[in-house]
Amino acid sequence: MSRIVKCGLIQASNPINDESVPVAEIQKAMLDKHLEYIDKAGQAGVQILCLQEIFNGPYFCPSQDTRWYDATEPVPGPMTDLMSEYAEKYSMVIVVPIYEVEQPGVYYNTAAVIDADGTYLGKYRKNHIPHCNPGFYEKFFFRPGNFGYPVFETAYARIGVYICYDRHFPEGARALGLNGAEIVFNPSATVAGLSQYLWKLEQPAHAVANGYFVGAINRVGTEAPWNIGRFYGSSYFVDPRGTFLAEASEDQDELVVADLDLDKIEEVRRVWQFYRDRRPETYEDLVEL
Repeated sequence: MSRIVKCGLIQASNPINDESVPVAEIQKAMLDKHLEYIDKAGQAGVQILCLQEIFNGPYFCPSQDTRWYDATEPVPGPMTDLMSEYAEKYSMVIVVPIYEVEQPGVYYNTAAVIDADGTYLGKYRKNHIPHCNPGFYEKFFFRPGNFGYPVFETAYARIGVYICYDRHFPEGARALGLNGAEIVFNPSATVAGLSQYLWKLEQPAHAVANGYFVGAINRVGTEAPWNIGRFYGSSYFVDPRGTFLAEASEDQDELVVADLDLDKIEEVRRVWQFYRDRRPETYEDLVEL
């Protein structure tokens, strides 16, 4: 009997693009928008749902403005408590990317994982932090992650999380597979331009190289006052063969849903024995360079 898991991704635009509005008010508007889509996902029978990078606000990293430190909260904390209620209500695993404060002045780009019974399972902290191209000044806001590449045993599947810029690094994607991930979610905030052509290359390649499913999420719209470009959505699910199972539009708030047959992982890995044929003893120089 197939192990089919119904999974969902939410891509959304920021409803308030006005720097004169308090941070908390902007966050509430974005949260309210997402709660409607979370309800929609629950009513559609979604079993595992992932939200976009720092879902309850804009992508503020072009600003280098300390006012956005006000957007931080502890993990676990108020947001994970709220999402636990929704997870339990719908028996739905929820991946919740938020801006975390560990202690004053120490902040992370984090994704919390809530199990289907509302239990907080743990968190992933974004490991690769960009500070490049006009508008991606993340080192001003985030410390690099220090939790490695955890995999979470949920009610429906073993899942891992990679966040946005992480996707450019195959090493962590491989580590998630070796740690047992069946589905890897990548919540992102990326704009049209230089890296857009990589959006549908890198993550299907991770899926194929590691024999797992990938759910890739990107927000939509433009965000003032920074206007670094158009967030082009195109959130999708891809299977271990690199086949696209579902894909969102480039410009609409949207819930993307797909049925993932986890038995396909075994089927694919019996053909492509990449884990069997690895030669880790020959890779030592990779961590020395």
